Amino acid sequence: MQSMGDVVRYMPGITIGQGEGNRDQTMIRGTSSTADFYVNGVRDDVQYFRDLYNVERVKAIKGSNAMMFGRGGGGGVINRTMKEAGWRPMHELVLETGSFDHARVSTDAGIAPMSSLAARVTGVYESSGSFRDGVRIERYGVNPTATIVAGAATRLILDYEHFRDNRTADRGIPSFKGRPINVSEATFFGDPLNSNSDIRVNAASAALHVITNAGITITNRTRVALYDKAYQNVFSGAVAASGSEVSIQAYNQKTRRNNLFNQTDVALEAATGRIRHAMLVGAEAGRQATAVFRSTGFFNGTATSVLVPITKPVPSMPVTYRQGVSDANSQVDNTVLSLYGQNQLTLSSRWQLLAGLRYEIFNIDYHNNRSGMDLSRRDAMLSPRIGAVYKPRTMISLYGSYGVSHLPSSGDQFASLTDVTSALKPERFLNYELGAKWDVASGLSLSTAAYRLDRTNTMANDPNDPARSLQTGSQRTNGFEVDLRGALTPAWDLAAGFSHQNAFISSATSAAPAGAQAPIVPRNAAAIWNRVQLTNRFAVAAGATWQTESFAGIDNSVTLPGFTEVDGAMYYVLGGRARVQANFENLLNTNYYPTAHNNNNISPGRPRSVRVSLTTEF
Repeated sequence: MQSMGDVVRYMPGITIGQGEGNRDQTMIRGTSSTADFYVNGVRDDVQYFRDLYNVERVKAIKGSNAMMFGRGGGGGVINRTMKEAGWRPMHELVLETGSFDHARVSTDAGIAPMSSLAARVTGVYESSGSFRDGVRIERYGVNPTATIVAGAATRLILDYEHFRDNRTADRGIPSFKGRPINVSEATFFGDPLNSNSDIRVNAASAALHVITNAGITITNRTRVALYDKAYQNVFSGAVAASGSEVSIQAYNQKTRRNNLFNQTDVALEAATGRIRHAMLVGAEAGRQATAVFRSTGFFNGTATSVLVPITKPVPSMPVTYRQGVSDANSQVDNTVLSLYGQNQLTLSSRWQLLAGLRYEIFNIDYHNNRSGMDLSRRDAMLSPRIGAVYKPRTMISLYGSYGVSHLPSSGDQFASLTDVTSALKPERFLNYELGAKWDVASGLSLSTAAYRLDRTNTMANDPNDPARSLQTGSQRTNGFEVDLRGALTPAWDLAAGFSHQNAFISSATSAAPAGAQAPIVPRNAAAIWNRVQLTNRFAVAAGATWQTESFAGIDNSVTLPGFTEVDGAMYYVLGGRARVQANFENLLNTNYYPTAHNNNNISPGRPRSVRVSLTTEF
């Protein structure tokens, strides 16, 4: 796995969006977001493609989780836990090559020069092609970390990451007559030479962990992150009714965002009679400063779109960029202050109760550099979380939970405000859930969940006055998930999941009427991965992802067909500290379309390919 898209394939209830070919975008329980990403529990919300070279594990916390994570997170959040310096010396080098000019190298090295200090550095460089015509990616990153121990009760973790991702912004292919257009999966619609996404990330953090003599654990995290992103795309619009021509459009955008967050958690355990309490109180303060500048592409200096033949979908005329009537040139400043508390009560060996509440004040100040207009909004949001756990057996837990999240009216990127949205209160997400977790055997667990997620306060057009907007729109997702992970036998590891989701507009919004299905949410989806250790040195693996059809856009006019895609892998230990791995993707060479951004930006699936890696420890 090398991307967030690789990871969520095996997480029930989550699908990956195309993100216009320039960012991670997820659909979690029917809710689309580009901002619900976290690093060690701290917000990492800028739109870019994240790499996994410095990641220890990735966890999806599904359901409305504002009590723990703050605004947004309506369907859930995805948190990356980063690799930290420890006291086990290590030196690892991974070399990769594969189909479509894939080339990648990553490193992981750690030392402990003294008992109170450990250091580690991870790094990656990749320069790869693609099965798509003219598409390339180049990225690199370096992440040094240090762990400092000051006595048995105090630990300080420092890290800094410099990461850059430069790639072709690939928005896929258009549709025709309600389906992806029938062309080679390699065909690029637009101009790959003038479609580029470039992100620079510089982020530093410090985490201080202290355990007091009274057994109270105090954790303080500070994260400063500077993001500088520019992207430009020349991409496809609608296909003409004749099916012989396609519209091509273009725009570019620059975004700079500076984040500063500090959060403190205080955890303690206590008892009142036979009732045990696991309590958490905390506070978060943060500031985000964002500058956005967008320009429209004009073909031959005048037209905002041009028709080109389907057989030659790369326009030959020059494109110039300047601001159109509605293009953004703005500065947005957000500040947030949150206080939260939670108590988990163990009433007996069978019953646990949990209750928590977050109070959050979110301020947004917007300045339009073009008109000089200033707008602002202040939201005070209460996000409760309650739940109960019943354990009929030691290895079985039955639970029920209720959680609330809010999304300010400025959207999940909090990067704009208008006369309309500045008057609207936050959207509200309510998650009701029943589930079970069963430790089937040592190292093997089964979990299930049935849920209802209601999204309210969404914008809708006033039927009596089209110029007005009302907050009467709503969406509902009813779903069921099952997840089985672990070791079936000492030699057989398994990861399998299934989800059933019905995500639909329950009351008309400004985007769709009641009954419309949420896009990129298949009704049924499943994924499985098996790894079998045949000998001490040799292992094989096989897996598949399957999903039913879904819609490319909220108007439900274009269908992405259902598909089954099969993968495999082989692993061999060469001896000493070297091992080789081969991954075979899409073994059956299935023609499929896993995701889209809208009706005419549809991503073809990768054809049959192979990646080979050599890992050495020294």
